[in-house]
Amino acid sequence: MFQYRTDRSALSRAITLGEVVFHSIVRSVRSKHNNAFVALGMNIVQAVMFVMFFYFMFSVLGMRGGAIRGDFLLYMMSGVFLFLTHTKTLGAVVGAEGASSPMMQHAPMNTTIAILSAALGALYVQILSMLIILFAYHVAFTPIYIEDPVSAFGMLLLSWASGAAIGLVLYVLKPWIPGAIGIISTIYQRSNMLFSGKMVLANSLPGYMLPMFIWNPLFHTIDQARGHIFINYNPKVTWWEYTAWLALIFFVLGLMGEFYTRRAVSLSWSARR
Repeated sequence: MFQYRTDRSALSRAITLGEVVFHSIVRSVRSKHNNAFVALGMNIVQAVMFVMFFYFMFSVLGMRGGAIRGDFLLYMMSGVFLFLTHTKTLGAVVGAEGASSPMMQHAPMNTTIAILSAALGALYVQILSMLIILFAYHVAFTPIYIEDPVSAFGMLLLSWASGAAIGLVLYVLKPWIPGAIGIISTIYQRSNMLFSGKMVLANSLPGYMLPMFIWNPLFHTIDQARGHIFINYNPKVTWWEYTAWLALIFFVLGLMGEFYTRRAVSLSWSARR
């Protein structure tokens, strides 16, 4: 309880923060299962099931002609990977521990570390799952070629950042209206199943359908990623800047709200849930 605190350098504080974040990320990843390898395997199986489901659906319905010329499975994976990264990150941030959590009683743990570790833990699992699946597909089935891998990976990071930013705003509002935020989060994640653009090409959408997709930041990053992956596709109706600006605005609003909520929240709030 009583301890003598000394002033530490900025480097020392950064190292301490990094260590706490690292252990929080490990705890976040292992929260899905006691065995980290099993947790990773479950995520890989989920991604593979998504890809195979859409592959067979497109094959049965005869919709493969509307895809980009090139590797059809790579076309499907480009949408599924960004979709999972966005939605999993949003769910992880919304579900991060709040200011009234018992974990916050252990210094130097705080809500910033909880949010950061949840977002980075989700990104780590998704990137590792994506690399394993792509490596297995490249070795076991057919070599894959990505026209601009750095820019395509940038769109993955932008999908992650936008999911974390939207999740941060919902996380801030959760102590005030917990029931409504759970419903809003579920509706948003379910709507991305249809309106994220992972099953359609933005350039091929008719004008009357475009407004149903254009609001979604994930729709822009998926379409832009396909423009960087395939040499014969040039996105014309999407802009990565839209997602970047939206993520920045939500981050600012979320940080402002988190600062205010952290000062107002109390343990008695949990009794109202």
